[in-house]
Amino acid sequence: MADQRRAERLDQPREPRGVKLPRFDPEAFGRWSEGIARGMGTANFIVYMTVVIAAWFLWNTLAPRDLQFDPYTFTFLTLVLSLQASYAAPLILLAQNRQTDRDRVALEEDRRRATMQKADTEYLAREVAALRIALGEVATRDFLRSELARLAEELDEANQRRQKLERRQQERAQRGAEPLDEPRDELDTDFARDGRPEHRADRPPASG
Repeated sequence: MADQRRAERLDQPREPRGVKLPRFDPEAFGRWSEGIARGMGTANFIVYMTVVIAAWFLWNTLAPRDLQFDPYTFTFLTLVLSLQASYAAPLILLAQNRQTDRDRVALEEDRRRATMQKADTEYLAREVAALRIALGEVATRDFLRSELARLAEELDEANQRRQKLERRQQERAQRGAEPLDEPRDELDTDFARDGRPEHRADRPPASG
């Protein structure tokens, strides 16, 4: 009595009633159906089926009447072929549905990979653009060569001016003559900047 009241409680779900069908593994059944569909879609199946039907016709036509199990109009053969067709169509559809599911999964994976590759390509394109912008502000090899060549030329010119000024000073010292009243040029200025004595027109020469 207590068990009956407990079963009639409304706060508990009722157990499902009805005929329980046998359970099976959908994956195993799908693989089996795909194997059958692949076998039926080959040339061997067509050849074997043609041989069986031809043997069926010959046996039920040429064999003695007592040994014929399906005489003309071959009703039993028609029933067998109908059963084969009725089972072959769902199996082929099931195999096609499984193949469609695999194709959809492969398509989604390809789409995901394509999206990742597109993102990577855009990132690399931005990085390359940033590098090009950064390289535009960096001194190139040709620019450095031109600047070094210009500096070398300036140093050579300064060295030539200094040598020329030293030769003039040596010539003046050897002659022992008073320096001429001539305007000061750039060579005199460079020589004075080096810390050496500069002859001026208003300074009297040192007496011997």
